[in-house]
Amino acid sequence: MLRNVMKGALGGTAATATMSLVMLAGSRMGLMPDQPPKRIVRAMLPGHRHRVKPGEGVAGALAHFGFGITAGSLYGLLTRGRHTPAPLGAGYALAIWFSSYQGWIPRLGILPPAGRDRPGRRAVMIAGHLVYGTTLALALNRLNARTGDSEPS
Repeated sequence: MLRNVMKGALGGTAATATMSLVMLAGSRMGLMPDQPPKRIVRAMLPGHRHRVKPGEGVAGALAHFGFGITAGSLYGLLTRGRHTPAPLGAGYALAIWFSSYQGWIPRLGILPPAGRDRPGRRAVMIAGHLVYGTTLALALNRLNARTGDSEPS
């Protein structure tokens, strides 16, 4: 069990890195003026929840990787060393997107629900989560195959 959690954490690290590249590209194309992880951290830090705060960029990146690694660990635990198709990973990541961007993030007043948010941010975040989930599944499959733990699905 711990081995699956650790492999999930490694996969989550790789998946978060690739997702971050999609988010960076979206920002550079002007589709979203700031990164959601930074907005989440901004709201959690002391002071006005929507005012820029020192260190929020670094804290946002660390929080993003922490969340991605945790989600990867959970995926590793849930899949129990089994080979999983990439679409399953993508579906897992879309469930994370939906529960976050239609759930707890708007409930905390950080961003509007996805349907009322900027179309560019919504598109970038959906694409980013699809990349995250696909990368997570592929990375975990590769790690499982290397250690001989992979079982057919």
